[in-house]
Amino acid sequence: MISHMKLLSVALLSACAAQALAQPANLAQPANLPPPGGEKPIAFDVHEGTSMAVSVSPDGKWLAVDLQGSLWIIPAKGGKAKRITDYFNDARQPVWSPDGSRLAYFAYRDGGYDLWTIKPDGSDMRKLTQGAWDDREPAWSPDGRTIAFSSDRSGNYDIWTLDVASGAVKQVSSNPREDRMPSWSPDGASIAYAGIDGGKTALYATTVADGKESLLKQVAGRVDAPSYGPTGQLAYVVQDAKGSHLEVDGKSVSAAENVFPFRISWGKGGYYYVSDGKIRYRSGARLSTIDFAATLEAVKPSYARAKRDWDSTAPRKALGIVHPTISPDGSRIAFVALGDLYLMSSKGGAPENLTRDAALDADPAWSPDGQSIAYTSDKGGGLPQLWMRDLKTGKDRKLTSIDTQPLGAAWSPDGSRIAFLDVDGRWGVAGVCVVDVATGKITRLQASLGQPGSPTWSPDGKYVAIALSYKYSNSFREGTNQIYVIPADGKGEPFWQIPQANAGTDTRGGGGPAWSPDGTKMAAIYEGLLKIWPVEADGKPMGPPRSYTSEIAYFPTWTADSRTILYQSSDRLKTIDTETGVIREIPVDLSYRLAIPTGRTVIHVSNLIDSVRDETQHDKDIVIEGNRIAAIRDHDPALHKADRFIDGTGLTAIPGLIEHHAHLQKDFGANLERAWLAYGITTVRDPGNQVYDAVEDREAAEAGVRPSPRLYINGPLLEWQRVYYKMGVAVSGPAHLERELERARLLKYDILKSYVRMPDIYQRRIVEAAHQMGVPVTGHEIFPAAYTGVDATEHLGATSRRGYSPKQGPMGMAYEDVIQLFGRSGRTLTPTNFGALTGYLEKNPSYRDDPRLNLYPIWARKTVTESDPLAALLRPLIAGSLTSLKKLYDAGTLVAAGTDTMIATNLHAEISSYVDAGLTPFQALQTATVNSAKSLNLDAGTLEAGKLADITLLEGDPRENIANTFNVRKVIANGQYYDVAELVAAGQESGK
Repeated sequence: MISHMKLLSVALLSACAAQALAQPANLAQPANLPPPGGEKPIAFDVHEGTSMAVSVSPDGKWLAVDLQGSLWIIPAKGGKAKRITDYFNDARQPVWSPDGSRLAYFAYRDGGYDLWTIKPDGSDMRKLTQGAWDDREPAWSPDGRTIAFSSDRSGNYDIWTLDVASGAVKQVSSNPREDRMPSWSPDGASIAYAGIDGGKTALYATTVADGKESLLKQVAGRVDAPSYGPTGQLAYVVQDAKGSHLEVDGKSVSAAENVFPFRISWGKGGYYYVSDGKIRYRSGARLSTIDFAATLEAVKPSYARAKRDWDSTAPRKALGIVHPTISPDGSRIAFVALGDLYLMSSKGGAPENLTRDAALDADPAWSPDGQSIAYTSDKGGGLPQLWMRDLKTGKDRKLTSIDTQPLGAAWSPDGSRIAFLDVDGRWGVAGVCVVDVATGKITRLQASLGQPGSPTWSPDGKYVAIALSYKYSNSFREGTNQIYVIPADGKGEPFWQIPQANAGTDTRGGGGPAWSPDGTKMAAIYEGLLKIWPVEADGKPMGPPRSYTSEIAYFPTWTADSRTILYQSSDRLKTIDTETGVIREIPVDLSYRLAIPTGRTVIHVSNLIDSVRDETQHDKDIVIEGNRIAAIRDHDPALHKADRFIDGTGLTAIPGLIEHHAHLQKDFGANLERAWLAYGITTVRDPGNQVYDAVEDREAAEAGVRPSPRLYINGPLLEWQRVYYKMGVAVSGPAHLERELERARLLKYDILKSYVRMPDIYQRRIVEAAHQMGVPVTGHEIFPAAYTGVDATEHLGATSRRGYSPKQGPMGMAYEDVIQLFGRSGRTLTPTNFGALTGYLEKNPSYRDDPRLNLYPIWARKTVTESDPLAALLRPLIAGSLTSLKKLYDAGTLVAAGTDTMIATNLHAEISSYVDAGLTPFQALQTATVNSAKSLNLDAGTLEAGKLADITLLEGDPRENIANTFNVRKVIANGQYYDVAELVAAGQESGK
């Protein structure tokens, strides 16, 4: 494990080397940190750039571009591009100073976007802004003394100016809009910019002297990137249903080109811009292309991959301890593990299983008198509801019977009410409700919120506090996790309490806050550490959060005397006496064994596709011993005298489908896993979840507690300081990152995911640590991820910290740089073609009425049964994405089918969309079988002797019509047989 100081010292190597450079004609490539695994990079030239911007020098001799996050200098007539920054800057949108001596740009080197300048020979790199804000899109004033830029430092994006000499900043625009991409008028008297107000965009200008704003241009579609020409011409980029095109003074000048939405660069007699991945120059009606070659590098990661053991029945320690909560008197601990509710002494030992059933249980909460536990469960059949167990009698009472799903129960101090999250949308979108324990009456305190944390009560019962994301702007969704206080009478207005400016709790999943029962303190997790701070009666901080541990912590709960806190620390439970600081470990004696069927099973099928050969075999018997395929033979009735015989006459056997990107959610209950099986999915890869939740799901599945596919899981998305998802963790710095990586090792995650705002230099560290664990790393990025050994990329498009994708330009198109980076590295891509479902259902309208949909919550069903309002807008993007996908596949990318949704209809639509892209039906089937198994290092994905017995039986042949993958009738997962009709029936509410 390398130290942070060593990382930084090596990372500065490029800056030191760059200072020796002198003239653009004598550029030398700055050095880079090597790939962490020691692999030799593969170097190759590219001639197109995706989402690339260009700027011409004042003398017209040189071009600067930002190809894949590095700055490059190219002769204006074309030629070899020379890189002047290293790979780890994420440097974007360079612009030349009026005298040509420097380039300004914005870069993410330090974990936030700041303004930088550099000499065009790569020397004298200077950082101009700093702080918690993101500063973007610099533009030099005509006299070179001032830089205009956009920034979220005012609570949304506005236009600001920076005095280059003094560093003083001044706000130019100020309104609720999001103002971006400034451009100076030729006389320096005004600044033009694009303004975004919800779905509306327009161009505006503000006069610098008096601050008066005027409307310049409004169009149908989206308008971006204004740029003044030398005589006052106004150029800008318009994106609409027809494409992305360049206009100058109201006239479209780019014909059928796919123009990138960045400011054009005016030169002598014309202007430069990028379209179709190429640098263009226009002078009047004349168009020319500036050819270039830039050398990129990629690696094929080489390390010892960990392999899940699917054969040993030796005891395994249960690591998925979910929401452990200490009793008011401190004597007992309740938690969920292995699918059930457990109770144990706070001294440790073997816990007692209170529920022992196939239901999914979650989120236990003690009553103030310690006599009852409220928890979420689907034990009544159907979807989860809130239940209460009387610990004296052992009897359960159902508290809620609603169409949405309650999670995160918290008792009021007087024991008369229980607050809970009312989950009614994707990714944990939820309202906040209170149920009266005696009457069952529910009062909604707050309508749907963006993935709130579990509630905690003030001791007087007047307030309920939750963790909620506090955004920096509407341009980007990330924020910090802060305290949101809601009046419990349902009448007052909620309000924010922010214990520490520009810093938040790690995660809303288990980072707190936890209000002390005496009301004087709150506890939460910051920087991976348990911290406590004093508060007033309404939660107002009276001092900063202070650390009480030096080890990673999670999910704090208090005893009634407000002295002791129980918390999780990696694979341990611990308590701390907050007065003495004494920490005590609580041993948990809980293990399980892998559930493996015994005996012989024989399946007779009329057709079989093994996912190895592109052919349909006929009249076959599949012989299974335990959980592995022993043989595939020509049909022999004598074989049917096995321990179990499954008649698949008239059906087609294919390998069990693998959903390569979905996220487990407790609000779906056990029906989530049932539905996956019912749709023929026998393995699910979850690349991001709350810290312990997916571990518990994985172990419950392995133990056979409830029907489930195999689960390959991750913990939280590794974010940097700002975070969006409840399943993300806001890593505060290098030391915190090390704590997260150690927890990942101890909890044995199958994957690590570096998320949107993780700096490239620390993504490299994640790769190093993960590969030492033997597990792959994935994320949204393509470069320098392909250089540092990141194994996989999620989504062709999706969220980017830049506001645009380095993997896709407008209309979903990827160009040669992206195609080669995927192909040369042989990396895995999970495309997640958002919008594919609409076209699939248009071709197969009866699939909207499939009875398996009844296993899902109402909001989830509607994503299939009702039309998508964004479908028309997505069609052009989908078409470009499919074109790009075929190029990526042909270049050697390992395409693994995944959907980023829990609703399994989408996986069948995803696979079908690959055929629309130009793959054969057999190749498309392989993306959800053998390709995904290869990515997971799993002995499945094909029907061959020795492979795990994961088999799906269909009506119809998917090689003839890929939509036949939908027609699942029987499923075998890990050798265990399931009938689809029985799975659906088992997921219905009792009495229905």
